[in-house]
Amino acid sequence: MSGMTPVDVVLRFVDAINAKDLQGIAALMTDDHRFVDSLGTTVAGAEKMREGWEAYLRLVPDFRVEVRETYCNGQVVVLLGAARGTYTSDGTLRPENVWETPGAWRALVRGSRVAEWQVYADNEPIRRRMTAHFGQQGDAADRPSTGR
Repeated sequence: MSGMTPVDVVLRFVDAINAKDLQGIAALMTDDHRFVDSLGTTVAGAEKMREGWEAYLRLVPDFRVEVRETYCNGQVVVLLGAARGTYTSDGTLRPENVWETPGAWRALVRGSRVAEWQVYADNEPIRRRMTAHFGQQGDAADRPSTGR
């Protein structure tokens, strides 16, 4: 991957996310990778984040990041666009659980890998779907994080 620009690295990372390619996502994260969700929650470490992506993609198996604009300043890349998907608790994709929200992502690139991935998005669309499900199924404390 040498010779790749920071934008190339980040767009490859998004491609791996959109392809649900956990190996590809993991290969593009630094060992000390940091993920920061839109609520400010931080997860540190590539292995923890690979597990986090695996769990999130079970909840939103058709999750996609649509990039509409890209900005770069040195090793920092900012993406503007939208995130979308369908929340599921049982693997069944139901039309009433589809959501979409504008989003921005900030990535810090080190070498040819992403050292930090920070999400800025309104998670209310997916939370409403999860709340409807958990309101019928159980306690709010059991709800998973939704800040991808």
